[in-house]
Amino acid sequence: MQIDDDGAQLNRATTALPKKPAGHAKTDLAYWRKRLFKQSRSPNWYVELSARGQRRKLSLETPNKETAAGRARDIYQLAKFTGWPAALSKYRPQTTEPKSDLTLGEYITLAESVAGVGPITLRSYASALRKIVADVCGIDMGLKKFVSHGSGHHDWLSRVHAVKLASLTPQKIQAWKRTHLSRTGQDPVSQRSAKTTVNSYLRSARSLFSKRILKHLGDIVLPDPLPFLSVEFEPRQSLKYRSVFDVQALIIKAQDELTHQDPEAFKAFLLAVLAGLRRKEIDLLEWDSFLWESGVIRVQATRYFNAKTEDSLDDVAVDTQLLERFRGYRARATGSFVIESDGQPRSGTNYHYYRCQEVFERLSAWLRQNGVNTNRPLHTLRKEFGSQVCAIHGIHAASRQLRHTVIATTDLFYTDGRKRALTGLGHLLKSDDRVVLLSQDQSGPSRTGDSPALGGG
Repeated sequence: MQIDDDGAQLNRATTALPKKPAGHAKTDLAYWRKRLFKQSRSPNWYVELSARGQRRKLSLETPNKETAAGRARDIYQLAKFTGWPAALSKYRPQTTEPKSDLTLGEYITLAESVAGVGPITLRSYASALRKIVADVCGIDMGLKKFVSHGSGHHDWLSRVHAVKLASLTPQKIQAWKRTHLSRTGQDPVSQRSAKTTVNSYLRSARSLFSKRILKHLGDIVLPDPLPFLSVEFEPRQSLKYRSVFDVQALIIKAQDELTHQDPEAFKAFLLAVLAGLRRKEIDLLEWDSFLWESGVIRVQATRYFNAKTEDSLDDVAVDTQLLERFRGYRARATGSFVIESDGQPRSGTNYHYYRCQEVFERLSAWLRQNGVNTNRPLHTLRKEFGSQVCAIHGIHAASRQLRHTVIATTDLFYTDGRKRALTGLGHLLKSDDRVVLLSQDQSGPSRTGDSPALGGG
């Protein structure tokens, strides 16, 4: 009876125990494969382990999932039976040493060898990264670093490239950003400009650590965390274009002053302000691109020209008067290029080279003298073109004429001005007898304050 009671009691106790969930044992790699995860902007696998009352998140320092699963299992087993110090000593000795011996120069070389972007874009990424590293490490050689001849630039480049990539931490970059902003004028205009510049540097430099590049680096050990992980961008400043000059008056003045004095500059001016072409497109535009009967300029790939994007290769509808003007230029042309210059086209350069550089410099100087006081006055003419199209025909037409890849890009810079969103509630305002309405041809202050000299009385 006692045995029966004990047996029944034992059965009840056994029944009360929670059932072990079905699954893989912790000695099985399949168990650990399901618990691996990736950190943002890192190629390596991570795992969270809990042993002896401590939970740790560890990088397994390999992008190979099978190797990472085995490493996670071994670390867990050792931490469970001998403690965390022994496990970390065996599997993570680098926690007390730099995790990567790569220098900045070595990493840039690796990134350049696998990056799928153009040489000019890649050069801008590397330049931004060098700028940030030089500032963070206090490597400043004054104006010597900009001089291509002599040893100044080479010495600066060597010092920057020798910096260990592991020493470039997110905390240091965040501090660089705050320092850069604090050194700028505190007025709102200067601060807005500085925030845009900082974001541009960060975005370009961070692109060298994009997933598109990291996935091609294989088992190369990289710093963990990567330099730009968790670095915050400044709030994006409005990039809406607002005209600061009278474009109609500018076109008339250009026609009066440039037509005969500098016809090549005038041609470049017309292609920018009335067709919205980019500088490179103007520089290498050939006469074959004019489709006279269709009324368009076709931006097309040639043996000298490759577009910024595939969507940039498209037709731009232009005014009949513009085509007629260029028909006249075509009759007197001495070569295949629309803008005539002594410069010759070059291909394969990793910097911005223009065969018409002297023409662009003369035109930019003239534009600044006539109210287009911007950093890139020639590009401002393209923006003015987009603004005019957008105001008259809407943002979709502007996006098509500007040949943007997505309309979101157009929306970033232009406001559709075809319709003004008025409330229609103005009629509720009662007239004020104290307000004296001016006749249509009057201007200036109200009559109550007029003096005879200003036409009052």
